Amino acid sequence: MAAKAEPISLRPQSGARVKPDSLWRMALRRYRRHRMAMLGFFMLIGIMLYVVVGSFIFTENYANFNDTTQRLRPPSAAHPFGTDSIGRDVLARTIYGGQISLIIGVLAMLVSITMGTLIGALAGYFGGLLDAVLMRITEAIVSIPLILILLLMAKVLGGRLADIELFGRTFSGSVIVIVTIVGITSWTTLARIVRASFLSLKEMEFVTAARALGVPNWRIIAGHILPNTIAPIMVAATLGVAGAILQEAYISFFGLGVQAPTASWGNMLNGANQYLQSAPWLWFYPGLLLVFTVMSINFVGDGLRDALDPRGDKKL
Repeated sequence: MAAKAEPISLRPQSGARVKPDSLWRMALRRYRRHRMAMLGFFMLIGIMLYVVVGSFIFTENYANFNDTTQRLRPPSAAHPFGTDSIGRDVLARTIYGGQISLIIGVLAMLVSITMGTLIGALAGYFGGLLDAVLMRITEAIVSIPLILILLLMAKVLGGRLADIELFGRTFSGSVIVIVTIVGITSWTTLARIVRASFLSLKEMEFVTAARALGVPNWRIIAGHILPNTIAPIMVAATLGVAGAILQEAYISFFGLGVQAPTASWGNMLNGANQYLQSAPWLWFYPGLLLVFTVMSINFVGDGLRDALDPRGDKKL
């Protein structure tokens, strides 16, 4: 007689504990499977190492030192990226210019994220007249071409602030102007996203229960609804850095952005527009670094968007 098969138990063995994955662990797993996001991540790490480690090799004084006997020299062993129109080393200037471009991108993003999140949260949670006023202001800013606002404000405010001494370095006062301009003109998209999220989340049961228990509005916003809106805010923050770097490059290229002695990739491109054919290294290296930086940040942002999407496993 054939032996009777024993039933297969679906229960875990005694002592074995199955630890469920958290949402962040699942998001990290989806992000690591996103090839372009990982490529962008390593590219961004490489660029950050370039501008940070490079500052220990070349001093800022060397980057700003001009030697007219060495002007417009092509790339060589002494100057791997060549020299500019007044004899400054392009390699050293791309290092310090990259620091300024990244600093502007991050600071402008923080201003933009703060304004967009605050305005979107207030409009979405309280609604009514406050929502109508804030959204009309948002629509008014959206209706004006952003590049026009940047150029006008840079023209009016540029050159009004003195140079700043910080951590032993001299920063042009135009850096503060650019951060402020870019930050206060790029929050509108995030404000709409946060508002839409708050409009749906404030009707959920956990918010209703918090109100019934007498929890203050600010605590409901900060402790209950905002954490559930963190995913789109993180994606917007990542992509906002790339957008701020590009906007700084736009206005610096027109001569209205970061001013000397502070270097940025944008004003380096502005200084190269008279030598497009005779000295292509002046625009090639800062332009290449600018493209790689923006591209890598966009790859990282796309990966975050897909990783934080609950349907991300179906996409990857």
